[in-house]
Amino acid sequence: MTRVMEGQLTRDEDPLVIDGRVNAGRAVLTARGELVHGCTRVLTQRLAALPASTSHVELDMAGVVFMDTAGLQFLEALVAYGLRCEVPVAATHWTGQPRRILELAGLDTDDPLHSAHTRADSRGPGPVPSAVSLERAEQLLGLREEVEQLRHALDSRPVIDQARGVLMAVHSCTPEQAWHILREASQLSNTKLRTVAAAVTDSATGPAPPHEVRSALRAAIDRHR
Repeated sequence: MTRVMEGQLTRDEDPLVIDGRVNAGRAVLTARGELVHGCTRVLTQRLAALPASTSHVELDMAGVVFMDTAGLQFLEALVAYGLRCEVPVAATHWTGQPRRILELAGLDTDDPLHSAHTRADSRGPGPVPSAVSLERAEQLLGLREEVEQLRHALDSRPVIDQARGVLMAVHSCTPEQAWHILREASQLSNTKLRTVAAAVTDSATGPAPPHEVRSALRAAIDRHR
């Protein structure tokens, strides 16, 4: 039995980890994390580490919790490995959001590699996309943008809350008033809300905000007094 060591080829910052074992030529791998930018590289490195005697590759996807369009490249890379090495490959046990993305992309959720194989092995221009496939592609793009917006909001929330606390302490305003002050200052100075919030937070112990942000904050504060 050959052991594929966990983390051997994957950097700590990679959103995807693939580990597993090889027994009698059969590679049973387990994927955990997210199929996003960089996941194809992780897969390629893991497959390259398999012994030359590998005769079958099975990838368990139950531990994958999120997938965007990079996941389709991931599937095509797995198919390409199977064709190049002439070994059967499989990616099974899709659940949750990744399974939904496969559905929106028009892939078989039980055997998505079949459709990916068709794409990778195509030698000419593909068929004209149907209205259904175009709609699914648009939905997929919308989901990806929504996820990115949510992630950005989560990243921005701590500094915004800190800025509200500074405004409440310095200007004796309510939490709701502090929020409106930040939002109006962002609009008046044509500056991102997170940037305004960071400037307010930094001003508590460091330099004052830039002139345009400072003027916008003053106007917003005066209006809400």
